[in-house]
Amino acid sequence: MPVKRVVPLVLLVLVVAACGSTAQRRQARAAPAKPACPAAWRAGWQKLANRVQAPVYCPRWMPLPLDAHIGGPYTDINEVSKDRSYLISFVWFEPGSGEVHVNFRGYPGVVRIPTCSDLDTNKPVPCFSDLKGTVHAGGITARVYTANQGVDQWHVLYAWRRGHTLYALSEHVAPPYTYKGILYNLKRMLRGLVLVTPAA
Repeated sequence: MPVKRVVPLVLLVLVVAACGSTAQRRQARAAPAKPACPAAWRAGWQKLANRVQAPVYCPRWMPLPLDAHIGGPYTDINEVSKDRSYLISFVWFEPGSGEVHVNFRGYPGVVRIPTCSDLDTNKPVPCFSDLKGTVHAGGITARVYTANQGVDQWHVLYAWRRGHTLYALSEHVAPPYTYKGILYNLKRMLRGLVLVTPAA
């Protein structure tokens, strides 16, 4: 009598296990692909991460007509300082039509806003100022600054911290985009950022 009960129980366990593994396979197939840096741009951002020995953010979208191919035709600045802080800038300019200018910054090991020299007074001032609140997208909460120095002047700038690093993304407020369009662009870029870590 006990033997008769054990056999059906074993069969039931096997059936449930088979169903579970089938469900897991279906779930794995249905799982969305993890966001990645676009293949055409990845090599440049990976090289940057390796160079600064810190994670960097690669965008999955850029405002037209720009792309984020470091070393490509829209690259304006590709600079890494001795302290490993970096500035990657992309620009398109056409007289009479306008300018599209986007900057990516990172300050490995630094979380405070850096200091710049004021162009008029030559006195030290915060590089990012005039805080206008925060924006949340893509798992990042960034502070919005509208009075910035250097190559970020006349830009709206998003700044955020991850670990011990300050990151910034900015876009020049200029035609063909309106101020509202710049805010849309920045939030869309922020939403699509993908972290690229240094190669082992």
